[in-house]
Amino acid sequence: MLANQPKWVDSVFKKLNRRERIAQMFFVRAHTNLGKKYSDSVGVVIRKEQLGGVIFFQGGPGRQAAVTNAYQKVSRVPLIVANDGEWGLGMRLDSTISYPYQMTLGAIQNKDLLYRMGIEVAKDFKRLGMQMNLAPDADINNNPKNPVINYRSFGENKYNVANKTAAYMKGMQDGGLLTTLKHFPGHGDTDVDSHYDLPQLNFSAGRLDSLEMYPFKELIKQGASGVMIAHMNIPSLDNTPNLPSTLSKPIVTGILKQQLGFKGLVISDAMDMKGVVKYFKDGEADLLGIIAGNDILELSENSDRAVRLVRRAVRQGRIDMKSIDESVRKILTAKYWAGLNNRDTIATQGIIADVNRKESNALVQELANASVTMLRGKEYIKNMIPIRRTAIISIGVPSVTRFQKEISKGFYNSVYYVLDKDANATQISNVAREIGAFDQVIVGIHDSRSRPANNIPLNAGVKNFIKELSGKNAVFALFANPYNLAGLPGLENSRGLVVAYQKEDYMQISAAAVINNRLVPTGKLPVSILPNYKFGDGL
Repeated sequence: MLANQPKWVDSVFKKLNRRERIAQMFFVRAHTNLGKKYSDSVGVVIRKEQLGGVIFFQGGPGRQAAVTNAYQKVSRVPLIVANDGEWGLGMRLDSTISYPYQMTLGAIQNKDLLYRMGIEVAKDFKRLGMQMNLAPDADINNNPKNPVINYRSFGENKYNVANKTAAYMKGMQDGGLLTTLKHFPGHGDTDVDSHYDLPQLNFSAGRLDSLEMYPFKELIKQGASGVMIAHMNIPSLDNTPNLPSTLSKPIVTGILKQQLGFKGLVISDAMDMKGVVKYFKDGEADLLGIIAGNDILELSENSDRAVRLVRRAVRQGRIDMKSIDESVRKILTAKYWAGLNNRDTIATQGIIADVNRKESNALVQELANASVTMLRGKEYIKNMIPIRRTAIISIGVPSVTRFQKEISKGFYNSVYYVLDKDANATQISNVAREIGAFDQVIVGIHDSRSRPANNIPLNAGVKNFIKELSGKNAVFALFANPYNLAGLPGLENSRGLVVAYQKEDYMQISAAAVINNRLVPTGKLPVSILPNYKFGDGL
């Protein structure tokens, strides 16, 4: 994709002096939820330093489009505008669509749905004047305790991860979007979050090559346009003490570029993360990142200082200007591929409607329907009787849920009960006493947090009540990270168990459709939850 360099690239490149070339390698952070003063200050940096790109974080689509127009106006070379949209624009922006998390998508058996999601995400990005998504996540989450990847991964199986990542990546690239596989060589088996410290991977080079790097190797063969390097210390690949992989020439240039033959854009993870600046201060991390072979450094603590340090290193012979020129040509070729050679102002009118399309919302529901996984009770659920007295309980939330309303469409002789995550003994025993009179019990277990992490916040009494219900004729739906099954003993003995991965209404609609026998579940577990459930389980 980035191999043949058109005339535009050549003519732009020739107009840049040394400082301006180096500046193309730096991407600055921007927000549109921090007020005009903040947005303007980023604009000043872009105008003064003429950087290569900008990465937007939190904000809203209308504001971002307006600010993007302002930033492009002051850039002599058009900026690559990027965003972290692993589950679409909704990962960062209000008033936009969030697709299901990658862990949920890992359960889906039909790859075409993920390809279609990639196409939709590309439309959204382009409508907002963005050319690059810092996604998808190609990490294999084989460590259930992973605090930073976890539900952002397609799961624990390298083949499933590679297949799903490929479908999503190709959808985005066919839709005209630059993509970024992350976090090379694989951030899935760590229990340290590199935002706060430097994780260490103590695996052999052989294990890393056959497992962690597998999806990256496969997707490089399939034409990935970008790869992001993780901040991890990996002694088997580079034994320099405390050196993050981002700053390692043997890893970035030696393995990724030379051994795996990757010719696309190599992008560092954020250079303001503690995992990288803890041991390399005052711009040293930026300099080492360029020496290591990264083409783009994102979110340097101080790009002006970084450019100065790189220029000095070129003069001292620590960096060959040839390798910088190569990176800059690659960046300009990516800009050309993404259509930045034709300058365009983003129309701010109607932008909210344009990124909330009917077909996108319909696809979200299709993805949810395809992910729901039944682990127990296929026959039992099939034989439940709609006219029987049915108690429908939602646990972990303060009020009646969409799940309950949907279930009652199929069980019309039903009563709702709600138990919050911190319910006291009296509240629990009241519900327990009342449901004794019902023939059928259907229970939704809901995670109330904004993201589906481990350790679902239910108190001991509530967890105990779930265990008691498991011994009776209850059917359960879990609207939470599947790893939480390990912390909810008893469910493995329940009459019925459906996993719906996350708390959103679209998942509640899908799970209810399965229990109401209106949807045949086809999802398979993307991870193992020992000792009771294995990767690929699903009735």
